[in-house]
Amino acid sequence: MSNTVIKIENLSKIYRLGEIGTGTLSHDLNRWWQMNIRGKDDPYALVGGVNDRTAKATKGEHIAALKDINLEVKQGEVLGIIGKNGAGKSTLLKVLSRVTSPTTGSISVKGRLASLLEVGTGFHPEMTGRENIYMNGTIMGMRKWEIARKLDEIVEFAGVAKYLDTPVKRYSSGMKVRLGFAVAAHLEPEILVVDEVLAVGDAEFQKKAIGKMQDVSTNDGRTVLFVSHNMASVKTLCTSGMVLVNGTEAFTGDIKESVDFYLQQGNIQTSTTKTFPKNNPETSNDSIELRKIEVRPRRGNELNIDSGIQFTIEFENKLPNINLDCTMEIRTHDEIIVFHQGALVSTNRDAKKGIFVVNGFLPPHTLNAGIYYIKIVFGKDQRYPLLVNKDIFAFEVQNTSTGQGANFSKMKGVIRPDLKWEIQPI
Repeated sequence: MSNTVIKIENLSKIYRLGEIGTGTLSHDLNRWWQMNIRGKDDPYALVGGVNDRTAKATKGEHIAALKDINLEVKQGEVLGIIGKNGAGKSTLLKVLSRVTSPTTGSISVKGRLASLLEVGTGFHPEMTGRENIYMNGTIMGMRKWEIARKLDEIVEFAGVAKYLDTPVKRYSSGMKVRLGFAVAAHLEPEILVVDEVLAVGDAEFQKKAIGKMQDVSTNDGRTVLFVSHNMASVKTLCTSGMVLVNGTEAFTGDIKESVDFYLQQGNIQTSTTKTFPKNNPETSNDSIELRKIEVRPRRGNELNIDSGIQFTIEFENKLPNINLDCTMEIRTHDEIIVFHQGALVSTNRDAKKGIFVVNGFLPPHTLNAGIYYIKIVFGKDQRYPLLVNKDIFAFEVQNTSTGQGANFSKMKGVIRPDLKWEIQPI
């Protein structure tokens, strides 16, 4: 017997931009006839272009929030669905959870599915927490005695015992998430679907929730679909991944490969030099214009652990007679800040208009292998930001065999110091 619990074939979800309806009564009637009587697809659902949220909309245009998605998820698999905002992640989960219907294609789901798509999903605000637990369990097809058996465990996990008999409308967003996740995870669904909503909870609850999802997948053999922009959580929890780009399936595979693919999409391209166009609104204003960033090895031709790194920032100052500073922040894709270091371009308000070049040097054996992101901040008097550019540039430090023998895999950690050991026999 196949252990596939979710099978998606040629799935598309099409939306029409602008006003609801086709624009004419005859077209509306034709659509109703074709879809409801003849069982055909929407005759007016013609895709005008990819789902690029940055592009200007055309009135009446149809866009594919999802287009030709094909996927099989096995029992016990923890699938991470990743992509930029507007890539179609939440739409896919809503279609899977039957919140909305697909335009074309088919979905086959084996077993009970519990979903947590947004704060308070499935809760009635006028009902108490206790009543909502029973209502959600009943919707999932559970008996009253089954829900009662799990009640104490749900309440303890959510940490809302004091407010259990209080209407949910008086809960904070964090309390709703706690209770919603506890209900979804403990009422024994075969498939658990969790959207970015966990980000609303505090750090303690996020850690507990991830631990619970690991437990139900590893020990109970349940399937988990997890959407998050926190790549550390995705890599910790998931075994496989799917990357969505503008509503299309761009990559499916091992979770590490999926995360690496995602990080190198769009503006997150690793390189050694990036030159910015003149008067670009993202990198230029009336005060400062960022012209170029370079990240190069201090020795050798490859940027790796042994090479050391030289950072070069070229910019134009448009404000005379100010105390000008340039600050660079380096962080990992897990949002860990490696360092935040600035350089005073001028003091005593002696900055002149014109082009400046700032160089910074990082010794060898400082950064571990991996992809890093640069944030540049130009400021006045070390207090007032003039221009801030986050994720303006990314670079990759390659691995070396130093200290690893024949093992070329990435070691753990953000830094990779050349630690000198002394061994003294006693």
